[in-house]
Amino acid sequence: MKIIVPMAGRGSRLRPHTLTIPKPLIPVAGKPIVHRLVEDIAGVLNQDIEEVAFIIHESFGEKVEQDLIAIAEKLGAKGTIYYQNEALGTGHAIMCAKESLSGPAVIAYADTLIRADFELDPTADSVIWVKQIENPEAFGVVKLNDKKEIVELVEKPKEFVSDLAVIGIYYFKDIAVLKQELQNVLDNNIQNGGEYQINDGIKNMMANGKIFKTGEVSAWMDCGNKNVTVETNSRMLAFLAEDKESLISKNVKMENATIIEPCFIGEDVVLINATVGPNVSLGNGCHVVDSSIKNSLVQTHAHIKNANLDNAMIGNHASFDGNFTSISIGDYSVLE
Repeated sequence: MKIIVPMAGRGSRLRPHTLTIPKPLIPVAGKPIVHRLVEDIAGVLNQDIEEVAFIIHESFGEKVEQDLIAIAEKLGAKGTIYYQNEALGTGHAIMCAKESLSGPAVIAYADTLIRADFELDPTADSVIWVKQIENPEAFGVVKLNDKKEIVELVEKPKEFVSDLAVIGIYYFKDIAVLKQELQNVLDNNIQNGGEYQINDGIKNMMANGKIFKTGEVSAWMDCGNKNVTVETNSRMLAFLAEDKESLISKNVKMENATIIEPCFIGEDVVLINATVGPNVSLGNGCHVVDSSIKNSLVQTHAHIKNANLDNAMIGNHASFDGNFTSISIGDYSVLE
């Protein structure tokens, strides 16, 4: 089994946090989004992962590439890097990894997290992972026949088609079939919104009689902007706490401090006269002094003092003093 991960750009909606690292490497509950995604997919598949192919922009740099390859190697898989340097759509991104498009594979876009527990239908040529939602008109949805097979993909339907939204994760029994259809899309310059889309390849597969089924996830968590990323961090902490996962480092230094779980507290964190939690992630090396933090996501080596934070997201090596009078704020920074 292979996992193909298109990662697109850095993520403008999460600036300034994506100015130094791409969005899929922002940690949620102490682990990068793409790391959690790949691990969760591997857990659902319950199969050996042969390769994880990441499609990135060349500007991400060598350090990011090394981190991604390490994610694959942790699963006992080969890590491969491909480049998409022009934003020409999902179909184009997948075809940038065409050398890896053979055999059974999952395609997963790296800006979402899931919780799921289902088995792949062995009668299906492909499985599209979906989530039942209350506002299907805002999403792409699947239309099913009486055999519970997917017969159509409908983007933001004005009239009710179904309440099963496509979340951006797909399984193909042989991804070479999709590769062939996407090559036809590229060769014939078939575009939607000026881009080459995976849906056009899937529609051709359906037209040729391939059987598509659904795999429904129990939770679908977005990481598109600051507010939803902080919310996703809180939800993931709750799930991990239910799983009895150890989230608090044993070397946290505390002085007159309280941790209200669930929280992720990284290595070498210092808490002095502080209350942290619930639903807070503090990355390695953070210092929190004379402060209260809840429902927030703080990356590594941040220094926070004299603060009362709720629904906050703070980046790496940031310094925040709630009593500030002299400040230096860079591009895209927000104080509310």
